[in-house]
Amino acid sequence: MSALKIEKGSSRHSAYDLRNPNDEIIETHTLAVVVDNEAGVLARVIGLFSGRGYNIDSLTVAEVDHMGHRSRITVVTSGTPEVIVQIKAQLGRMVPVHAVHDLTADGPSVERELALLKVTGTGEKRVEALRLADIFRANAVDSTLESFIFSIAGSPDKIDAFTELMRPLGLTEIARTGVAALTRGPK
Repeated sequence: MSALKIEKGSSRHSAYDLRNPNDEIIETHTLAVVVDNEAGVLARVIGLFSGRGYNIDSLTVAEVDHMGHRSRITVVTSGTPEVIVQIKAQLGRMVPVHAVHDLTADGPSVERELALLKVTGTGEKRVEALRLADIFRANAVDSTLESFIFSIAGSPDKIDAFTELMRPLGLTEIARTGVAALTRGPK
């Protein structure tokens, strides 16, 4: 008899949950951390992650309140549910941190990423690259006789799909920014 494939979202309280309770489930969470906008705060937050061996998949920082001198650090990290709870608790105890929001746990959220892709090629490959860019709503921000540089914004999955389609057409360089996310709804 083969093992059942239990999906990530299944409840631990279900009578039909046949997962091994000792298995560790790795989850990806997007955390929004509101901090004082002053020198050294980002280094302290990042130091918390590196000092405890937590991984940062993506990092974005922006000022959100000029008058109140506040910034928002958006961190995408992964770990077991226990590790995520520990990360949030440790971030919440830091002095310059005003709030920690788990956008993944707070409900549906909108995530966007920005990427620049350099595609080199001639002839039909150039035409195909422009056609695909149009389909994905990517903008050609620079063009030479040998290459294009495309700018694309969207979900990380969209960026990945566009990147994979551009590889055979001459993709030579990629620059991706961190994930920006907001929860949907009234919060």
